[in-house]
Amino acid sequence: MAEAQAGSEIDRAREIAEERALVEAAAAGSTLAFEKLYRRHVARVHGLCLRMTAQRETAEDCAQETFVQAWRNLPRFEVRSGFATWLHRIAVNAVLAQKRRRFESLGVDGSVDDVIAETLADANVSDPGARRDIEAAIASLPPGARHVLVLCRVYGYSHEETSAMLGIAVGTCKAQLHRARQLLGARLESAEEDR
Repeated sequence: MAEAQAGSEIDRAREIAEERALVEAAAAGSTLAFEKLYRRHVARVHGLCLRMTAQRETAEDCAQETFVQAWRNLPRFEVRSGFATWLHRIAVNAVLAQKRRRFESLGVDGSVDDVIAETLADANVSDPGARRDIEAAIASLPPGARHVLVLCRVYGYSHEETSAMLGIAVGTCKAQLHRARQLLGARLESAEEDR
């Protein structure tokens, strides 16, 4: 047991070192290194964008914008920070900027997305109907509650990290998560009753 744990820690340390080397090479201009980073992270970035926007095309645009911005800003990336966390921060900003542009072009101050959600990217959920119910319930949440829920509960960020990504106070983050949980519970209960 201890050997397996030590082996996984060594593997993790190796992955971190390899990723740092890729980040440094990409920051120096290596497109091959950046392509490897892209392949490692694109699925999670796209999943984050999809859950925040609840629209496949918009999520694809936001994921693409995330990697364009990452490439442009890579020389300023501090290697001591986590690359995945940095990418997720860029993705959150891309989603929020896209929403602002959309609302400005429509003349809307803000509204809840009313798009039917895609299925969860996590293949571990065995019941596709339940997966659809959960995704639909998440997509129907108000944007602030949905963003906090996705970052805290789906991606595992702390309240401090989530509040920094979204530009809100930690207390607001906690309140939005509480609100999201209540709304999500009620919506999932309603979906269960409708079956």
